[in-house]
Amino acid sequence: HENIGLQSQPPPKEQNYGATAAHVRQGPFVSASRNSPAKRDYLTVALLCYGNLINFMDWFIVPGILLDIQRYFKLSDGDTGLLQTVFILCYMLAAPIFGYLGDRYNRKVILGAGIFFWSGVTLGSSFISKLYYWIFFLSRGLVGIGTASYSTIAPTIIADMFEEGKRTTMLSIFYIFIPVGSGLGYVLAAGMADVTGDWHWAFRITPCMGGLALVLLILLVPHRTQRRTAAHRALSISGTLRVAAEKPGVQRTAKTTWCQDVTSLAKNSSFVWSSLGLTAMAFVTGALGMWVPLFLYRAQVVQGIVSPCFQESCNSSNSLIFGGITIGTGILGVIAGAEAARRLRKINNKADPLICAASMFISALCLYIALMVAQTNILSAFIFIALGELFLSVNWAVVTDILLYVVTPRRQSTAIALQILVSHLLGDAGSPYLIGTISNAIQAKNANSFRWSFWSMQYSFIVCAFVGVFGGGFFLLTSFYIEEDRKEAER
Repeated sequence: HENIGLQSQPPPKEQNYGATAAHVRQGPFVSASRNSPAKRDYLTVALLCYGNLINFMDWFIVPGILLDIQRYFKLSDGDTGLLQTVFILCYMLAAPIFGYLGDRYNRKVILGAGIFFWSGVTLGSSFISKLYYWIFFLSRGLVGIGTASYSTIAPTIIADMFEEGKRTTMLSIFYIFIPVGSGLGYVLAAGMADVTGDWHWAFRITPCMGGLALVLLILLVPHRTQRRTAAHRALSISGTLRVAAEKPGVQRTAKTTWCQDVTSLAKNSSFVWSSLGLTAMAFVTGALGMWVPLFLYRAQVVQGIVSPCFQESCNSSNSLIFGGITIGTGILGVIAGAEAARRLRKINNKADPLICAASMFISALCLYIALMVAQTNILSAFIFIALGELFLSVNWAVVTDILLYVVTPRRQSTAIALQILVSHLLGDAGSPYLIGTISNAIQAKNANSFRWSFWSMQYSFIVCAFVGVFGGGFFLLTSFYIEEDRKEAER
């Protein structure tokens, strides 16, 4: 996502918006100096996709066996929610540091060190005694730091190996492993807990997979991964200066400070409102990812479908089902959202934010219905949760496209960094803890029973439905400004 400070505009007939516009603007004077990608490049991408799979499996092992962990360490709902909050906060704070290091030092070494570090910490966390629960919290934070090294550096290696068109395809394949890895994290955790009767084994599989990834990384990825950005910047700058000299009407873009960029972005209404919409999405997905299997377990106990779990290993079928739902709805939603945006842009320039708004409203309604029917019909609850996740997933690619065409290219890196920071800080970093804390407060004021254990989680989850509605409103506000901001970015 590193962008070039001096850019020229594409010819008028080629101006567009969305991903196409972003690619056109990113360097029209850069010649395709490379030959077709070699087989080794594709092997490298396959390896990096495999690493991304492991990365996100590690993210969601804890939610997959949340009930077991909660009982083992005797955690309240609030403390349990803090597990994911610690993980995401450490991830969020470490990502800019690794981004800085990745721009200046050998990325293969940083990538390998990150895989080794988070795999080792994950393995070590499986041996922590119930007396030292705080070490388990610390280990989740350390895993978040390790995975941040991968998420920030791996995409840049892929981007440097391919030209524009092929690059988009390779990055899309890389990112599709986010929902796949997330769902497999649930499946792995629940499956290992069921097979072995001990939830600790869920933390001993991904380190083995990480060890294989580290060996393949050493063997397959070139020691010095190629950086194209410096050369591209030089070519783009010289080309822009040449055009500026030939066409007096074309002005060169002056360098700006980081503070000036942030101030400009704060005045970009489309960027601000779409970022708040993304934050609402992150809030909801973070809370759902952490608490849904436990919520459905409590609903089943109230209905008498399952017996209360008092032993060390509890039934993990809900995590298995929810993992499968996450994989399927994630892939389908991302593809459907991108295709819907592509088609509807032809008839409405405001299609992107309107798609996001509609999907947020529908998702919020589906989640609310799921909460209401969970006490009487678990199957219906699963169906509406799946629909809610599907409509949430529709927005991921579309929101990124909005940023690409409402922000001028030389500020896109800053815009992406700010959007990631805000969406995590106000979204999924706090939502699991907030839901758990509200549930704690409700339980404290009522009888200690299985029914109130379910109701407390149900009432706290309603917050997600309201946040989803607010997210839809933010995207609607985006639609009021998007045409003007897009034209401004093109100018």
